[in-house]
Order: sequence, then C-alpha cells, then structure tokens
Amino acid sequence: LFVCQTLNSLLSSVALRCGYRGGYMEVINLHPEIKGQLVKLLSVRLCPPVSGQAAMDIVVNPPVPGEESYAQFLKEKESVLNNLARKAKLAEDMFNQVPGIHCNPLQGAMYAFPRIFIPAKAIETAKAHKMAPDMFYCMKLLEETGICVVPGSGFGQREGTYHFRMTILPPVEKLKILLEKVKAFHIKFLEEYS
Repeated sequence: LFVCQTLNSLLSSVALRCGYRGGYMEVINLHPEIKGQLVKLLSVRLCPPVSGQAAMDIVVNPPVPGEESYAQFLKEKESVLNNLARKAKLAEDMFNQVPGIHCNPLQGAMYAFPRIFIPAKAIETAKAHKMAPDMFYCMKLLEETGICVVPGSGFGQREGTYHFRMTILPPVEKLKILLEKVKAFHIKFLEEYS
C-alpha cells in the first residue's frame, strides 16, 4: 500500500507575519482505520488561533492573475522578499568585516548563522562553568549587550566549530545597530580571552 504524506507549517512565510501560526497535513491513500485514529488524535489537540487558520487559506490559495488583489499581492510579496534579501546581504557583509567571524551567504531564511572564533582561554572558562563554548559566548553577549542569540551547539554543528543563530527580521536601521553591537562585543571578547 502506497501512502503519500505532506506536512507543512507556516509560522513565518511571505504571506504571514510573525506570530501567526498555521499548518496543514495532506495524506493520500491512507487506510480508513488509520485515518479514523488520526482524526481522533487531531480532534483532541489544540488548534492555532482563528487568525492563523484564516491566514492559512490565503497562503495555500494566493491570488491568481485576473483577480482584483493579484497586483497588490505581487507588489507586497516582492517588497517582503527584497527587504529580506537586503537584510541578509547586510548581515553577511557586516559579519564578514569582523575579525574572527565568518558568515556564509544567507539563503532563504530569516536567520544568520555565523561561525565564530572562540579563543582557547574562553573555551577553558566555558568548561569551568560547565557550558558549551558557544553557549558561554551567547550568554556573555546577552549580559553585556542585551542581544539574545541562540548557540549553534543546539543545531548539531561540526565538532570544534562554534556558531550562533540570529534573526535578521528587525528593521534595517535597527539591524545595523544590532550588528555593530555584536561586532564591538566580539572584538572585546577576543581581546579579553586571547
């Protein structure tokens, strides 16, 4: 028996703004008894807010040529994508100007995942605090700047490498300030632990 299953979530897509939650599942050729159990399981779960459910219809059925809202839809979609591309390039360029930070081009995400150099002294200090080195770095960044990033160790990074994940969603002017603060912190961190 061939079963085809598709799962998708739309936590933050072009058509949705952050904070909306929605998702869908399509299953083709599912045995009727299994389908009955799946319907029971899904019926007792919490569902996303009504706004997320309504937005889901727009995401899976966007305006098509000939519809009144199609031109506006394309204009807004292009604006969102161009803005994200601008922020992605800004983050990549600014990170790559900082000694000890390397950022690959951001492709299709709302996060940067730069690789950071952590000096041996900082690694030893992190171990003394029973922390992963990148967690230590991220906590120091938070304590000293108020900037919250996620350590790369939570994403299965290659052994001996260190990263953090940071959103690029703030407005461009705020993102520039944020990136400048990360740059200043990193330079100070390298000086302190070298």
